[in-house]
Amino acid sequence: MRQARTRFSPERALFLAAALILVVGTQIPVASHVSPKSGLGYILGAVGGILLLSQAFCFRKRLITLRLPMMLGIIAPVLILIHCGFSLGATNSNIALAAMLLVTCSALCGRYFYSKTHRVPQGRKGTLPELEHHAHEIKERGRNLLRLPELAERFDIEERELRQVADWLGPSLVLAPFALVQRHAASRRLLTEYARNAIKAGAARHKAVAAQQERCEQVTFDYITRRLQAAREVVEFRIYDRLFSIWRVLHIPLFLVLLAASIVHVISVHLY
Repeated sequence: MRQARTRFSPERALFLAAALILVVGTQIPVASHVSPKSGLGYILGAVGGILLLSQAFCFRKRLITLRLPMMLGIIAPVLILIHCGFSLGATNSNIALAAMLLVTCSALCGRYFYSKTHRVPQGRKGTLPELEHHAHEIKERGRNLLRLPELAERFDIEERELRQVADWLGPSLVLAPFALVQRHAASRRLLTEYARNAIKAGAARHKAVAAQQERCEQVTFDYITRRLQAAREVVEFRIYDRLFSIWRVLHIPLFLVLLAASIVHVISVHLY
């Protein structure tokens, strides 16, 4: 079984360092100390360009994970921003800079989608069949655990509402993760309210239920939480898997535009 990622990974440390450099770079006059045409500024620009090209090699080799391209995608933009002094320049330079920032934002989105489909929720394996099997196990255990009328039917309704979020198409798919969070919270609230009222009504009719009311509520609420969470993980996986597939199609043309803009920038700088 795969191991869960540590909280402070090298990738996260690099991202925080890059964020700190960006904050500091926007607050000090870097352009007055670094020239993009010579010295350190020129070297940083060349190194950043090479790292961008190396990303193309990583994609060509079809790496299993996006860790290396992602780390290169963090280092290269920072070096190039220092190279240009965190300021605008000629038209070709601005086009290349805008393309780089667009590709960087796209890469961050892709890395986020990737993390949502290649993670280990609660120590379990995170493939879709495994998540579906876990949700089915919780559902089957609940058949013998609960004796509340209509709860199974209400569960089916709420789980169907959750699954429908994954069927969103077009631009609305981007909003599906936020809709899933709201739908999950609403489903949990409705089921918890129904279970609480049902147990309270049973306790009023039977002394045995009244004696175990607190324990019944605790067991029932815990089951509602675990079952809805398992259903949410399945739906969430499907949503982010579709988003990641779409991102892979859109990111490559953006990266090619960046390469073309970078080549034009380098040629224009050295010829004119």
